[in-house]
Amino acid sequence: MKKQIKLVTLSVLVFALGMTAGNFAVSDVPANYKVAIVDVQKVVSSSAQVKALKADQKKKGQELAKFIETAKTAIEKEKDTKKREALEQKYNKEFNAKRLEMAKTNEKKLLEIDKNITDLINTKAKEDGYNLVLVKGAVLSGGTDITDEITKAVK
Repeated sequence: MKKQIKLVTLSVLVFALGMTAGNFAVSDVPANYKVAIVDVQKVVSSSAQVKALKADQKKKGQELAKFIETAKTAIEKEKDTKKREALEQKYNKEFNAKRLEMAKTNEKKLLEIDKNITDLINTKAKEDGYNLVLVKGAVLSGGTDITDEITKAVK
């Protein structure tokens, strides 16, 4: 019982200390502290790089669909069961290799796009003297919205 009381007391003290430190940190913000907000979703959706990636994905998806149809036709034409199974394995292996390569390429391009957009946001924030940039969805009020400026720079 005494251990539980000590634990509760210690928890309350740690909580109170945390609240005090949090209030002290917030109250020490300089008056000229500038905060920007960015609607990252809007920036990403208007990016020319993202649109090009989506078009490329669509094209590669169509190529994969065509490959599947070709493989399906070839497998259906084969009458010998063993040859048919061998064809299925061959086409499955090729399909998986193509799909994996497509996924790797897409991931690499997405990382490049993400880095580009992040760099643009950081550059704009430094140029305009912002101390902090937050995602628009995380801010209830306040901050200067720089989404349109970033969107123009991304295009």
